[in-house]
Amino acid sequence: MRIVSICPSNTEILYYLGLDEHVVGLDDHSDWPPQWQHLPRVGPDLTIDMDRVAALIPDLVVASLSVPGMEKNVEALQSLGIPHIVLNPSRIHEIAADIRLVGEATGTEKKAEQLAAHFDERVETIRQKAAKLQTRPKLYWEWWPNPIYTPGQENWLTDVSEIAGAINVFADYPVANVKATREMVAERDPDHICVVWCGIELKRIKPQMITERPEWQQVTAIRNRQVHLLEEGLYCRPSPRILEGLEKLVDLIHT
Repeated sequence: MRIVSICPSNTEILYYLGLDEHVVGLDDHSDWPPQWQHLPRVGPDLTIDMDRVAALIPDLVVASLSVPGMEKNVEALQSLGIPHIVLNPSRIHEIAADIRLVGEATGTEKKAEQLAAHFDERVETIRQKAAKLQTRPKLYWEWWPNPIYTPGQENWLTDVSEIAGAINVFADYPVANVKATREMVAERDPDHICVVWCGIELKRIKPQMITERPEWQQVTAIRNRQVHLLEEGLYCRPSPRILEGLEKLVDLIHT
């Protein structure tokens, strides 16, 4: 079977299912696992080059709608008649469902069931550990700085916050992504600021980009120096790697 992944979280699910021999192409942003970085690339995940995809003669393309704008990829796959499945998770429990879906499409149902069950078990273990903690800090997650985008209620990072024993300060917005302002963030006065700029390498982000915003000088997280530059691959991708991010977050906000 020849498989092409056109979204980083899909790539990670395929890796966890042990499909090394079958994956023949990746989108440009799939930077994990390290063992697959030699594979042919088919373009950025929002602007996939379908000619390159077709040239790899895939039996299956694993597409996604996890980022606004990916609809074009799915429409192109449909119009070209390329076999594909589409993952579209928004909440954390849907990650396990996606693992099972990929398992069905790749003939790895047994491995997928084990991996999905393990994922759910780990989530519950972390939830129970965090439930014993005394505090429930308020978290502000920043996907993008200008304009500000932050996860709302219908997003796995709201679930991640809750499982880690915290509260997403924008969880009252009944959407996946909130276009916010610096003033809106200041009004909600988070205890921690978690920076996960999508697609931006950590080395390109400097703390002062956040701490020196004039509107935020009285925000609790700024005053207490609780601004965290986090690896977006552990938080912005709905794959099993989010478990590693969850465990790191619990230690980070409760110490």
